[in-house]
Amino acid sequence: MTDIRTTAEAHEESAIPCAGVVHTTAGAPPTPETMPLPPQIARASVESKSPAQWAYERLLLYIRNFEDQLNPDQEVALGLTGAEAGVLRIEGLGYFAPDMLTFYGTDDNGARTQLIQHVSQLNVMLVALPKAPEREEPRRIGFHLARALQDAEGA
Repeated sequence: MTDIRTTAEAHEESAIPCAGVVHTTAGAPPTPETMPLPPQIARASVESKSPAQWAYERLLLYIRNFEDQLNPDQEVALGLTGAEAGVLRIEGLGYFAPDMLTFYGTDDNGARTQLIQHVSQLNVMLVALPKAPEREEPRRIGFHLARALQDAEGA
């Protein structure tokens, strides 16, 4: 017997990601794998997104969740894996469909830094660093990314 679904049901199912997580600590904070997708991300089906856009949107969720767990004097940075390059304070994140992601920021010495990565090579380690000494408040890139996504959806 064939299951008959409405268009709305099919659309809703396509917006639900296949994700899971297991933590070794009881009472671990919630993680993006266990939370519903925000409406601005769930609006379009995963199939309609390029690999770069879908990776970008999920990175946004991970960064915001990571920032939610930081101390008030910390901000997020990107630990560059597989290189001696150190860390990059994330000041921007972009994608270029179908398959490129870009991280913009500064390194430990304050030099402007940009990492361009193919989605098939994606390896990201989020690091909590003390906030930049010249800043009164820590930078929260996840907030800016989410606002930009909402603005793009409204346009």
